[in-house]
Amino acid sequence: MPTPKHTITDIINDAVADAVARIMPAIERQLSALVAEEMGRSPALRGGRRPRRAARRTRTRPQEMTRWIADRRARRVPNFVIELTGGLDTKKKIVAKFGPGVIFEKGKPLPKAKAA
Repeated sequence: MPTPKHTITDIINDAVADAVARIMPAIERQLSALVAEEMGRSPALRGGRRPRRAARRTRTRPQEMTRWIADRRARRVPNFVIELTGGLDTKKKIVAKFGPGVIFEKGKPLPKAKAA
C-alpha cells in the first residue's frame, strides 16, 4: 500500500520510468540495425556511384509515307494516295477500282485500274 506522501502522479511517473528502462535497450538495438541497413543502402556513404537511371525513350517521329499497298494489313489511306486517286478515301473504294494488292508510290504515276 502506498504511503500517503506518494501522490498519484508520483506512482505513474515511477511506473513509466520502469517501463522505459526495460524497453530502452530493445529500442536502441532496433535503431542501430536500421541505421546500419540505411548506411549500406546509401551510395554516398558506401563511397560508390549512384545507380544509373534508365535511358529515356525518345519518341521517333513518323517518317513520311512514300509507298502504300492496298492489302489485308493496310490501315488508313495516306493523303498522297487520296490525292492520286482523285478523292477515293477508303481502302474499300480503292480496291474496288484498282484491285487488291495495288501499290501506290509517291511521285510515280497512278497504277492502272482493274478491268471492269
